[in-house]
Parts: sequence; C-alpha cells; structure tokens
Amino acid sequence: MSITVRVPAKVNVQLAVGAPRPDGYHDLANVFLAVGLYDTVTATPADGLRLTVTGPDAAQVPLDGSNLAARAALALAERAGRTADVHLHIAKDIPVAGGMAGGSADAAAALVACDALWGLATPREVLLSICADLGSDVPFSLVGEAALGTGRGEKLEPLEVGGTFHWVFAAADGGLSTPAVYREFDRLCEGREVPAPTASPALLAALREGDPHALAATVDNDLQPAALSLNPALAATLAAGTEAGALAALVSGSGPTTAFLAEDAPAAARIAEALTASGTCRSARVAASPAPGATVVGQDPEPDRDTVPARADQG
Repeated sequence: MSITVRVPAKVNVQLAVGAPRPDGYHDLANVFLAVGLYDTVTATPADGLRLTVTGPDAAQVPLDGSNLAARAALALAERAGRTADVHLHIAKDIPVAGGMAGGSADAAAALVACDALWGLATPREVLLSICADLGSDVPFSLVGEAALGTGRGEKLEPLEVGGTFHWVFAAADGGLSTPAVYREFDRLCEGREVPAPTASPALLAALREGDPHALAATVDNDLQPAALSLNPALAATLAAGTEAGALAALVSGSGPTTAFLAEDAPAAARIAEALTASGTCRSARVAASPAPGATVVGQDPEPDRDTVPARADQG
C-alpha cells in the first residue's frame, strides 16, 4: 500500500518581524497564502526509514536526518510507539531553499501520509503540535489556504479570502539560508528600535475583498532588505517584473524566490514570459492562491515495485 499527499508552496503577503527573542527566534506577524505550486510525498512500507527525491533541484535536498520530512516521520512514529518503517518519496516542484516553505511543505505532507499509511487517525491538533515542533512554517503547510501566523509563525488564525489572486514566482540561481537572512536582518536593525509586529488591517481587508490592487498596495516583507543585501541580483529581477506590469513585486519569505502579483491570469502569463526573457532569473512560474493544505490525493493498495530509486537510510 502507498499513500500520496499533495502539499502547496506559500507566499508571505506580509512578513512583519520583531526583535530577537531570548530563545533566538523573532516574533512575527506572518500573513500566509498557499499557492498552487505543489510537492507530492508518497509513503510506502519499508524496512526502516528511506528517503528519495526527484524533480527540479532534487540534488539540493538533504537525504539524511536533517530532512524535515524524515524528521516528521520519526516524530509521528515516536508518538505512536512504533518504528518509522517507511519509504518517503518526495517529488519536488516547489523551489528548493527559495523562501516558499518547500521543506516545511514536505514535512507536513510526510506527517499526513504516514498517519494514513499507519492507520493512526491522529487528531488534527496533535498533528499541528508536531508541525510546530518541526518548524515555524510547517503548521501552515498542513492547513493551507490563508492564515495569520503569530509567535514565531506557528500560531495560526485562518483568514478569509474573497477571490483568487494570480502570481508569478521567479526562481533565482542558488538559495538563501533562512537563519542567515534573519542574522542579516538583525545586523541591519542594529542601533534602532524594532517595533512589535502587527498584521496590516488594510491588507487583511484586501484579502477579504479579493482585490488584487488593494493587496498590491499593502504587501510588505521586513526580510526583503536583508535578502537583497545578501543577494543584490534580486533587485534586477524585482525591477524586471515591475516593468512587465506586476501590481506588486517582493521577495518571498527569506528568498531568494521573488513573487509578483498580477491583475489576472493573462497578465500573470505575460509577466512570466517577460521575466524569462529578461535573463534576471532562472525560471518563472505562474500560480494562483489560495490553495488547500496537505491533502491525500492517492492511495495505491499495490505500489509499483519495479523501479527502485536511490536510497538514503535515515536514523
């Protein structure tokens, strides 16, 4: 038997960052939108925990115990009092190390897939608690749609979205380390008071109304100056998307993926074409939001055993 779970990427339409806390994290007001770029995770019984990855940039995904999907399987197995005897195959389509929560998405998908494979029926609140232990973005990957994340981003409040928003995401060469971007944020903020993060009422209203123009006027990312400081080439990508007609252009999360809000689907297609032609990014993809969170999309009682992908043992 195998279970396949599909899980979306995310964009932060607002990422307000507070000063460092004693535990090293930052308080956030993080307005998440799940977008229609997806990874899938397939869980199949195995002798021990195995992890394989295919798709764009698969070579950049760690195949050891640092992988969040592997850690998710281990955490769920420990709670259930069983061994994590599962092969997790991740089919990547979300940019790796791109600020779109690809690793967090895989962790949420692995939790849902293993929970179904092992017949645990773990309560939703328990799964969310495991997600929060794994990482700040993992709970949102589980629930999807739209939410305000507070604390370090793991405390979620669902948000109403009144329509479909159309986006273009431009992938940059290389990745950015989220901890490095936060360290650069702290460096850039040295000597000045960092206000407590709060969600923008105007932005929340724009989401409720489904108004892309109103949303464009309110999107904001406090980590963008830090990401641009570490990767100045992103400024050219942002400029190219704006010149192509994007209503708003911003770095997605900690970057280096850049996000462009379009008026509608045809405008998004034109912006993506212009970005691809500009030579300022590796690729450009269109996607719409909101999108559902981690969802079982396949259940195969007799998985195909003819193809055995490369193996990485976990422990």
